Amino acid sequence: MLYTIDMLLDKIKSSEKTYDTDKILQAYQLAEKAHEGVFRSSGDPYISHPVAVAYILLEKFWMDTDTICAALLHDVVEDTEIGLDTIQKRFGEDVARLVDGVTKIGLVPLNTREEQQAENIRKILIAMSKDIRVIIIKLADRLHNMRTLDARTPEKQRKTSLETMNFYAPIAHRLGISDVKEEMEDIALRYLDPYGFQDIQRQLSLKKADREDFIESIKQRIAERISDIEPTPIIEGRVKSTYSIYKKVYIKGKDFSEIYDIYAVRIILQTVVECYNVLGIIHDMFRPIPYRFKDYIAMPKPNRYQSLHTTVIGREGVPFEVQIRTQEMHNTAQYGVAAHWKYKAGITGTVAGEKRFDWIRHILEQQQEADDVEQISEAIKVDLAPDDVYVFTPKGDVITLPVGSNVIDFAYAIHTEVGNKMTGAKVGGKMVTFDHVLSTGEIVEVMTGSNAAPNRSWLETARTNEAKAKIRSWFKRECREENIESGRSQLERELRRNNIVVDDEMLKTAAERHRFGTVDDLYAAIGYGGVQLSKVVTRLREEQIRQNKLNNAIIPDVEKIVQQNNDRERKNGVIIDGIDNYPIKYAQCCNPLPGDEIMGFITRGYGVSVHKADCKNVIAGLKSENKERWRKAQWAVNESTAFRATVDIIAEDRTALIADITTTIATNRLPIHEINAHYLKNGNANIIVTIEVSGIEQLKNIILRLQKVPGVISAERTGKQ
Repeated sequence: MLYTIDMLLDKIKSSEKTYDTDKILQAYQLAEKAHEGVFRSSGDPYISHPVAVAYILLEKFWMDTDTICAALLHDVVEDTEIGLDTIQKRFGEDVARLVDGVTKIGLVPLNTREEQQAENIRKILIAMSKDIRVIIIKLADRLHNMRTLDARTPEKQRKTSLETMNFYAPIAHRLGISDVKEEMEDIALRYLDPYGFQDIQRQLSLKKADREDFIESIKQRIAERISDIEPTPIIEGRVKSTYSIYKKVYIKGKDFSEIYDIYAVRIILQTVVECYNVLGIIHDMFRPIPYRFKDYIAMPKPNRYQSLHTTVIGREGVPFEVQIRTQEMHNTAQYGVAAHWKYKAGITGTVAGEKRFDWIRHILEQQQEADDVEQISEAIKVDLAPDDVYVFTPKGDVITLPVGSNVIDFAYAIHTEVGNKMTGAKVGGKMVTFDHVLSTGEIVEVMTGSNAAPNRSWLETARTNEAKAKIRSWFKRECREENIESGRSQLERELRRNNIVVDDEMLKTAAERHRFGTVDDLYAAIGYGGVQLSKVVTRLREEQIRQNKLNNAIIPDVEKIVQQNNDRERKNGVIIDGIDNYPIKYAQCCNPLPGDEIMGFITRGYGVSVHKADCKNVIAGLKSENKERWRKAQWAVNESTAFRATVDIIAEDRTALIADITTTIATNRLPIHEINAHYLKNGNANIIVTIEVSGIEQLKNIILRLQKVPGVISAERTGKQ
């Protein structure tokens, strides 16, 4: 629509308020002359824009004469040769102050986008603290720019929409100007996420006539029920704004059918008592949905919004919201602070002494200590502080990430190859480091290179599991030899740091415990991040301690061995080929049980150490220079012989888990010697229990029973004794 001075004057004449028409005409004539020969992107004369801003201020808020004059002149000082002193001489100090405030908001003589944002917010807040009408003019200015955004380039459309969504819409919300806020958000969404916008519009257009009939029928039924109230209540019907529905469908992940307040009926009364009485009538007429009632009359929102909200279901089975408020509450809800100009006269624009503007002064005080744009933005966008952040690609696509995500997470969220080929990133046109934490509303540009590849340090920098998994997958697939070398280097460095000495057999055992076929597979997994280095080091440290205990033992005197009980063979339960009367120790590295094939090793001081025949230490020992110290062995146990065995259990953490495990063991009449439990980072629990069994078959049986305990993920025998 092309706004003209005649339209503006007609609007003024239709008002019941008194305006200084001559002063407004003089302001128009000065602005028209100053902008003569200048055209907007749409091809319209530039003067149509300030006229449109003035018209919006009249149409929505019926602002005073000085505000209308300032709206007509708001671009004169910034874009033409006319100075502020001329404005003051011709139109007075009040108009000059308003023009100066709006001009300062637009003049941002800084270079980087972050600084521009911080300075822009600072100027807005300072201007608002002096005269609230400044921001009302600026909101009308932004609203008209949004309405005519289709004439701008796609880049300008996205930039303006993003700025509107980030700052102007939240400010309109804080000022309680809901009409302006919702219109800005809906237009901005159309350019920031065209697909999402069109999808919501499409769903709203389906059965539009049926919805309109539904709302009208609800209004009529309510009107009939409360017809005895005088004066007659105002009953309105509406459909929720596009952006409000978009947030629930695309951001909160709800289905369109799950949004209960798409339809709303508003009842406007005269007194608070009537509001609560009508609420009772509504709950009598329709079935209220539990937990969907909110009393904003008793507890107003920070922007002074007051209303009763309840969601109910009618006989049609369709949920809808009912808002109940007084006329004064309605005025505040629709026009916020501007309601003072629309419904009252003779007031000023100062915020001094107004408690409703304490948040402005509070932010300004905070800003004196920290002018970081993120801190200032968060102070304003209190209603836009979700658990996720919403950032944009240069093309305007919305990327949703968890709070705390950085540019690495962003790149992999776009596409795996974008992440793999990333060489750098810009946020708001400025180069940032890979660990730059993203904030809602930022535009992120990822730079890629054909020969680029992920860096191992990204595994520590990335915050999302998706990004980390893709990085590990790349290293696992593309760099096996490099992974092996990196993993070996990392492990050796950690072993040296912890003074741990290992041999090949210990490494092979560690690889098998982590379910890898070879030591190289273990190294590779460490290299690409598939296994935690700390876990491998911990296992190797435990193995070293066991080996040290075995190697440091002293061979006892042969006579002392002979003096042992004559029935030691039966008592020990093991027969060693070629040896009589010997003390027995069951090796902790493999924890042999009756039923296992076994071998005996004559130690340097503690008789014979019994191992499972397939123990890695046996296999290695038979190839070593001490192979003659290994002897064949066999079990010679009776039914009363008992052996200790350790079971490693992984289970979902839950109440009474350990109780269920111990009950299962006790039911099988097996003594428990030791039990240890700890929580894992993934939310599971690790329980290690040492029990007494008669042999391998009994152990297998109890393991099968433990695996059937609810929540148990795995239960397996370990070498721990």
